[in-house]
Amino acid sequence: MSIVSDLKKAKCGKVLQNVDLSLYTTYKLKAVALYVVVPGDIDDLLRVMNYIKANNIKYKILGGGSNLIFDCDVYDGILIYLSKFDDVVIHDTKIHVGAGYPLMKLALKVSRLGLTGMEFATGIPGTIGGAVFNNAGAYGSDMGYIVESVTVLTPDLKIKTMYNKDMDFHYRTSYFKTHPGYICLDAKIILKPGDKEMIRMVIEDRKKRRLMTQPLEYPSAGSVFRNPNNLYAGELIEKIGYKGKTVGGAMVSEKHANFIINYASATGRDIIKLIEDIQEKVKEKYDVDLFLEQEIVK
Repeated sequence: MSIVSDLKKAKCGKVLQNVDLSLYTTYKLKAVALYVVVPGDIDDLLRVMNYIKANNIKYKILGGGSNLIFDCDVYDGILIYLSKFDDVVIHDTKIHVGAGYPLMKLALKVSRLGLTGMEFATGIPGTIGGAVFNNAGAYGSDMGYIVESVTVLTPDLKIKTMYNKDMDFHYRTSYFKTHPGYICLDAKIILKPGDKEMIRMVIEDRKKRRLMTQPLEYPSAGSVFRNPNNLYAGELIEKIGYKGKTVGGAMVSEKHANFIINYASATGRDIIKLIEDIQEKVKEKYDVDLFLEQEIVK
């Protein structure tokens, strides 16, 4: 079976082979994907999903790659890159946006229009689909506050609308995270009219704080662990003396201990080993379980 020729014959969209994943992930880890498919529309996506299911092939939906750690040198399944699902329509305070549209780009766009509610997302990389999946958030807000509904492709390949009440949004999680196989196609977001200058000032202030407190000069995937109840993961990691701790090319940031950075050609295994080491030490010293905010892909 030639997967590449089969996918091209099935007209699944653009088919790429032996893709350097450092170009598709914010950690910039050295890994290769044997196959990446870029569907141009829902029909392309349905064709590739039908092919995957018929042949029992491993797959992963790829958005901005801003929350992923590849635990392999070679990903031997099919990565489906939804970058073409990027339409956006803004009508008054309602936004209809494709899953592949960059979250930060949308947050900045609506903020400049004087719409408030997405200021929290102006520093979060990734795509709309990934943000919904993970319930991305910051500064006390998240996607659960602004998403009205999502169009999804279900595990049995039906197109369905799910509403906010169906999506079980909680801190850094959603229905989609606990029910694998759903693919976000687009989202409807509801914002509120706001004062452009006030919105701009909030965004600028938070940008300055991020520059001062986060290691934005290095490849990373943002916060590594969820904050435990009434605690801060970064503070616990700092207290065990792990700021600057390294494994291979991975390092706990000296600026913010809940960030792991790729400072010297790190592998996914380097980052995972450091994660496991941190979890073990924090559990040993404080009897606190640190839960991963990022996703390990094998």
